[in-house]
Amino acid sequence: MSASGGLRFGFWPSTLRARLFLILLFGLAIAYGLSFTVLFVERSMSAKAVMLGTLESDVATSIAVLDRLPADQRGDLLDRLSRGNYRFELGPGLPGVPDNSSKGKEIGGRIEEAIGGTYPIRMESIPGDISRLQAHLTLSDGSPLTIDITPRPAMPIAAWLPYVLAIQMALLVLCTWFAVRQAIRPLGALAAAADELDPNKKGPPLSERGPSEVAHAARAFNAMRERIAHYLEERVQILAAISHDLQTPITRMRLRADMADESPEKDKLVRDLGEIERLVQDGIAYARSAHGSGEKFSRIDLSSFIDSIAYDYQDMDKDVSVVGLVQGVASTKPHALRRILTNFIDNALKFAGAAEIGVERNGEEAIVITVMDSGPGIPEAMLEAAMQPFFRLEQSRNRETGGTGLGLAIAQQLAAAIGGSVRLYNREGGGLAAEVTIRAN
Repeated sequence: MSASGGLRFGFWPSTLRARLFLILLFGLAIAYGLSFTVLFVERSMSAKAVMLGTLESDVATSIAVLDRLPADQRGDLLDRLSRGNYRFELGPGLPGVPDNSSKGKEIGGRIEEAIGGTYPIRMESIPGDISRLQAHLTLSDGSPLTIDITPRPAMPIAAWLPYVLAIQMALLVLCTWFAVRQAIRPLGALAAAADELDPNKKGPPLSERGPSEVAHAARAFNAMRERIAHYLEERVQILAAISHDLQTPITRMRLRADMADESPEKDKLVRDLGEIERLVQDGIAYARSAHGSGEKFSRIDLSSFIDSIAYDYQDMDKDVSVVGLVQGVASTKPHALRRILTNFIDNALKFAGAAEIGVERNGEEAIVITVMDSGPGIPEAMLEAAMQPFFRLEQSRNRETGGTGLGLAIAQQLAAAIGGSVRLYNREGGGLAAEVTIRAN
């Protein structure tokens, strides 16, 4: 029993399409099989009734005719009086055993009833591969007469009927598949549209054609996408307005602090103002990275691009180096990629004091750029949480050691905007590796 209370079977398919197909197919096949079984039984019973009725009337007439004929003329009529499932024989017949089956009793009773009890009937079963009965009686002149009966009712179905049934089952399977496909296809299109949902890209809306329920779901999805895009745009506008409004008072406060006399309080105020300014800038950067940017893709030379980033840090006396051979070109958004790598390098410098940049190809279409350090790393249980906004390993409120907690979140969203991905993992022997995978062409 599963957690939801439903039974799980090993053969039960995982897709809704296959499940609906099997349910409909099994249900229709069972109903079809029951209908065929009822028809077969009814026709078998009708055929049996016809056989017994024919046997009852014809045998009574034939016995009466044979009884009235002279003994030397009876043999001439035997073939004419015989039928497909019984024939007459003059004499005691084959040796058999008394038959007490319901079938033998029923046939014997019908014959006795038809001849009015004039000739006592003795039923015997003849051993063999097929069911065979013999009815023994004595005519009025003392001559023995045997009726050899093969209780084989007429075939209740035509020989071509199984082929028709096979064709009907094939049509049933085809119609079931088509019905399930028509029902599931809009759901698949909706799932694909949800996977590709990107409010930052103005893609074609989901088709609103089809049944009313499907059209309603498509309209609701398109409206939801428009609302999400509108909300994100509003968020960027609000943050931009907040940034603009905060810059002026922050600047005035910094000017007043610079004009104040030197004192411990002045130093604390300047640090607080710098902290506020960094927080505002990081928040705006995160919002813009979530909303995307208008930067276009372009091809860059990886060697020159990575070296320029390392040289910028080296000019500031930061221990940043490039390891291994870097070559080739990549198609990406240069400013977004530079921001991702600088966020990685800043974290490495903060926690380890040094950073190394490595580049390698992952197949023909992907390039992996890794920033490595020899710091304390991140506990395995926190690696996923470290990518969330405002998460800080340093739990104190000191921004110098803990930061704003947005650097990796910004990197992750920028990587998604350029069609890449970000991964963190601890290095063997200590240290952390932050890698971004981008497409080569």
